[in-house]
Amino acid sequence: MAFNDILPAKLGFGAAPLGNMFRDIPQEEALATVDAAWSDGIRYYDNAPFYGAGLAELRMGEALADKPRDEYVISTKVGRVILDELEDVSAREQGEKSGVFAHGRANKVVNDYGYDATLRSIEGSLERLRTDRIEIAFVHDLARDFWGDQWIARFEEARTGAFRALDRLRDEGVIKAWGLGVNLVEPIETILDLQKPQPDCFLLAGRYTLLDHSRSLQRVMPMVADRGLGIIVGGPYSSGALVGDRTSNTRPLHPKSWIAWLGSRRSPSVMV
Repeated sequence: MAFNDILPAKLGFGAAPLGNMFRDIPQEEALATVDAAWSDGIRYYDNAPFYGAGLAELRMGEALADKPRDEYVISTKVGRVILDELEDVSAREQGEKSGVFAHGRANKVVNDYGYDATLRSIEGSLERLRTDRIEIAFVHDLARDFWGDQWIARFEEARTGAFRALDRLRDEGVIKAWGLGVNLVEPIETILDLQKPQPDCFLLAGRYTLLDHSRSLQRVMPMVADRGLGIIVGGPYSSGALVGDRTSNTRPLHPKSWIAWLGSRRSPSVMV
């Protein structure tokens, strides 16, 4: 099945805020947000165990519980297994994402890109999301921004573990597609150089915006298109920088700086 045939529309809902990203979001607000998205016709929902140590998946599972399952598509991610055991949230090693989900659950998050851990991760997501299937699975944060110089070793762990597990799940019909969910282009370029296993799609966050798009536009997107694969743009507003959101960890641009930046560069057309 072609990746574009899996997605129901060109817009989707990114669930990171449901995991208490940057702030403690009331349960009622989280559920109302998903309900509003549904009312506006959104039928693709992306999630991850990492978002609040499973909190975002739990909230989305509750919010979509009464919706017809055949009418929407879910993607989630692997690379973390959420345990019942609790831990000190402030002590988590999360690279550039440290503190982003400080208000999430205190359940222990185990970073593991192995074969068995991938199967456990999918099983846990199915339970939290209250569903019997997940259409798309992304291998999460397999990049330098999270792992620093260890990212290549982690990539190799995933190559012999998570990639093969997801290939099997796709062949068995448990999922329809898999790929990488990352914030940097290097992992996508690396996996495209492999003979096998081969992904179906990618979720690239923060690298196709008015602030940062040159490498993705000039290199990665043409490579993906040439292979007939799919790509989803995540964080098109640079985590709030382009709309003046001061709850994010990205400093909003001053209007004069924004105008000056636009005048100094050739920007692509953007349709939302």
